[in-house]
Amino acid sequence: MLSTAQKTSFHADGYLVVENVLHGADIQPVIAEYDTYVEGLAANLVNAGRIDDTFSGEPFETRLARLCRQDIETYRQADHLVDIAAVLGEETFHFLRNERLLDLIEAIIGPEITCSPIQHVRCKLPADLWDGASSYVAPWHQDAQVHTEEADKHFILTVWVPLVDTDEGNGCLMVVPKVHQQESVLWSEGFGISEQNMPEESVIPLPMKRGDVLLLHKLTPHASEPNQTDAIRWSMDLRYQKTGTPSGRSCYPSFVARSRQSRETELTDWRVWKQEWEDACRTYPQKVPRASRPTEPTHQTVTL
Repeated sequence: MLSTAQKTSFHADGYLVVENVLHGADIQPVIAEYDTYVEGLAANLVNAGRIDDTFSGEPFETRLARLCRQDIETYRQADHLVDIAAVLGEETFHFLRNERLLDLIEAIIGPEITCSPIQHVRCKLPADLWDGASSYVAPWHQDAQVHTEEADKHFILTVWVPLVDTDEGNGCLMVVPKVHQQESVLWSEGFGISEQNMPEESVIPLPMKRGDVLLLHKLTPHASEPNQTDAIRWSMDLRYQKTGTPSGRSCYPSFVARSRQSRETELTDWRVWKQEWEDACRTYPQKVPRASRPTEPTHQTVTL
């Protein structure tokens, strides 16, 4: 759980890094699951004649990068090929319900917790792989920009989890604190926040260790720079909200991760989650468009 001081800090700044909250036993099964997935991807690329070496002895942090150096199309598609909705693994599902994680989330949004379908595993690849490496720069944005209008008036908590140590060298997250207090969405022509709309407050880089967790308000601007190392900055960005509120991605499956009132409503069978995602992915587009861009979503409340 969070202390009163930590909750007050989150409310004031719009973000909170909680250090060393997750153990190796919490994170390692997810890493192993994606390591196995990359092994399968390598085998498929060999069978298709696109690469000639699977780099089977390469560690998790660098293997996918080595594969991408052999096949540029894998690099271009990596953010779709290697993601939660692509893998839909059992260990990932269990991690979404991790008790240590949910204890942090409960301290912010209360005991009735739904896991949003806006969830990703990110493989931030080395910037020197391709001239178009800017595709692996996360521009300044607020997470309020990525859901549809039905969720505008509801609080959604972003939970960012590094699967490896992160710093400014490999593209750790950066935030602009306190902007969430303005209760304003800073739109631009495309995705993100245009330069003229960027707030003047100081940017704070957030280097984090594996085991740390970042809690982020959906109106807090954040970004990341290119990964200048030869290893991959693996991370997860997940979203949670009070059960009964809209996710802003209603075409994709949410599920109750924790309920203190009605334990029977919690989804515990990962196969149900996987099937619901597979059904949804066959039916709906990957990108869910907005019809409007209100600048002032109201009632962005949190529990203190």
